Amino acid sequence: MHVRSAAILIALLLPVATFSSAFAQPRVVATIPPIHSLATLVMDGVGSPRLLLTGSESPHKYTLKPSQSRALAEADIVLRIDESFETFMKKPLRALAGRATVVDLPEAPGVKLLKWQDEHDDHDGHKDHDDHKEKAHKGDDHHDHGGEHDIHIWLHTENAVALVKAIAGILSEKDAANSARYKANADRASVRLRSLKRELEGILQPVKNLPFMTFHDAWQYFNAEFGMKYVGALTLNQGKEPGARRITEVRNTIRKSGARCLFAEPQFPAALAKVAVRGTTAKIGVIDPVGANLSPGSDLYFDLMRQTAKAMTSCLGRSGG
Repeated sequence: MHVRSAAILIALLLPVATFSSAFAQPRVVATIPPIHSLATLVMDGVGSPRLLLTGSESPHKYTLKPSQSRALAEADIVLRIDESFETFMKKPLRALAGRATVVDLPEAPGVKLLKWQDEHDDHDGHKDHDDHKEKAHKGDDHHDHGGEHDIHIWLHTENAVALVKAIAGILSEKDAANSARYKANADRASVRLRSLKRELEGILQPVKNLPFMTFHDAWQYFNAEFGMKYVGALTLNQGKEPGARRITEVRNTIRKSGARCLFAEPQFPAALAKVAVRGTTAKIGVIDPVGANLSPGSDLYFDLMRQTAKAMTSCLGRSGG
């Protein structure tokens, strides 16, 4: 009698379990903190995406931890930039995330793409890096990233608006039951992002015409949106430390352009930036394109963009010494 009752109970519960699993929220993995932040905004009240990298790791050379491998294996959706950015993910994605929808975000509708800058023609007027250009034309990684377009797309608030809308659409395809919530969240995020743009314009207005250099060419989208006066990068290839010739060129660019600051990044040795500005009046500032030192979550994107604007204003607003 007890055995039969238990069997009946199990039979009654099975459809409920099946129904619940069929409507489980999508398991989402985002590769870097800014994308994770935007996905968190869209998923508010439904679920939480998993962050793969904290930002202190290189997206080019990295070995997954077991927990990260499990996250990819269990993922329904993987949000990334593209395989030329998160190069370490090529093999793991094939091996672990075969059933997941892998989203290359630069291809999202409404994202504005900018071609890589040729800083030597545009800023210094030099054309003495034919070897570097030749490699780029042969299809080797330009600035360590393949393709003709700059992929630091998130450093532009209008692109961020396009991304939250695209993420909402992708989630809705997997989870139609929560489609209205995803869309409403994306709409609210878009309002916040447009407000952020106006805030940043106000912060940057006093220094937008003051020249500066960066450690590497990651800030084209930010500079384009806010009219900043970028005059060049210290390194043309993150995987190769700049040599004496490049250091000399950077110093000449600083003197010629009157660059007030060279912005280093926390992921790279600060000593290189200090060597590059030696003998010039340029100051050292620090900006971080992925927010490695910020708390992950829905506010990180806003914190990242504000932190960048304030760091630029602080350094550029100081007179040279």
